[in-house]
Formats: sequence, C-alpha cells, structure tokens
Amino acid sequence: MDQLDTTVQKLMKAFMYFGRTEWHQRSILGFKPSEIWVLFCIKKGARPGCPQMKVSEISKRLRVTSPTVTQLLKGLEANGLVERHVDPTDRRAVGIILTEKGEMLINQAGEDFAATFKELVEYLGEERSNQLAELLSDVYVYFSEKEARLETATIE
Repeated sequence: MDQLDTTVQKLMKAFMYFGRTEWHQRSILGFKPSEIWVLFCIKKGARPGCPQMKVSEISKRLRVTSPTVTQLLKGLEANGLVERHVDPTDRRAVGIILTEKGEMLINQAGEDFAATFKELVEYLGEERSNQLAELLSDVYVYFSEKEARLETATIE
C-alpha cells in the first residue's frame, strides 16, 4: 500500500508541476491562447462548400459557453482575423469564417506549435515521446470516461 501511495503522490506532484508551467498560457504571435484555439477550431471545422461555423458549434467543440466565444470573436473580428456572415434567410444564424489574415496567423501559429513539440521530441527521444503520447491519451480517456459517468449519475 505504501508503494501505491508513493505512486499517487508522484502523479499528483507531476500534474501540479505541469499545471504551473506556462508553456500553454503564453502569448502566441501577440494573441491569447484562447483566441488561437478559436481560430484553430474554425479552421478545423470548415468543410468544403461550407467554410462557416456557428458560435454554438465553436462553443461545443471548445467546451466553453457561447458568450465566451462571442467575446473572443469580437476581438478576433476587430483584428481582422474572422468575419461574421449573417444568413439572409435566417438573420439569427451567423456564420464565422477566417479571413486571409486569420488563415496566415493560424498557419504560423501551427508551425510554431509544431516546432515546440518537435523540440520536446528531441529532448525526450522518439521512444519516450511515443510512450508519453500513449500515456497522455490514456489519461484523457480515463478522465473523459469518469466525467461521463459523473454526468450520467447526476442525471439519474
């Protein structure tokens, strides 16, 4: 039992240290990480023939409220990175698309992000990086399943 407690403590300590690092909080090309995630979401959500996303779709994918997304979009629109398009048949429906400037910014941010992880792979090595990726995927599945069980329990 002492070994389990030691392992639990090591995991807790590692997660606390990781949470304290600011690698994921720093500004990217002068924009907040939350703004970059919204741009990534719009780019990823664009489909051939339908490059627009609704605020509700963005909010659902990012797991944040629609008012939060709306606030972020205001800043992105003011910086010329996104445009809003009102549906002529339903004026309540607004589609969000990336502008050319938004596309360029997100491509650069993607390159910068990939470079950071390439450095991490070089630091850890290929084998340990693959192990880490698999373990983090398992951690995600564990917490997702746990969250789903909790949501199901509160509904019943």
